[in-house]
Amino acid sequence: MTQPNILKLAKQGDVEAIASLMNRHLHPKGIAATVTFQDACLEVMLESAEVPNQQILVAFIRKGLTALGAASIEIVKVYGQQTGKEFPAWSKEFNLGIVEAETDAVDHEQSSSNPQILTICINFSGDTAQGITNQDFEFIANQISTDILSSCNDVFIQKVSISNGSSVITKER
Repeated sequence: MTQPNILKLAKQGDVEAIASLMNRHLHPKGIAATVTFQDACLEVMLESAEVPNQQILVAFIRKGLTALGAASIEIVKVYGQQTGKEFPAWSKEFNLGIVEAETDAVDHEQSSSNPQILTICINFSGDTAQGITNQDFEFIANQISTDILSSCNDVFIQKVSISNGSSVITKER
């Protein structure tokens, strides 16, 4: 199949074309995608030697399918499985029509076995004559960090360092 034909078929909801487009990007990373479709629900099984990264791959699939605009696809179920295992390590379900409000599916991934590091670095520069003390800066940096992390679940403080007008706060999920 040529590129225009694959895109046309994928936009029509053809599972082989969708799988082909996904596998072009995933095979070089050692991941194989299998795609099935039934009752307006597209199921994508991602399989590799190591458990596939849920956060990155769900975002990749959501972005690709949203851009594709296949009207027949309403719900997407994505599964991540290690090669040779009987059951997926994780699953995620989302509605293509609702990008912001994600519908959480059964999510078997354990945060502790696959931590994701998030580092927030807040630098303060300015004239110390303005009256901002290190305590003021620490308070502001903590408020900003709290605001940023308010949408994150299961976040643990790994490291906080504040010195010389610079705050580095490393969190682990």
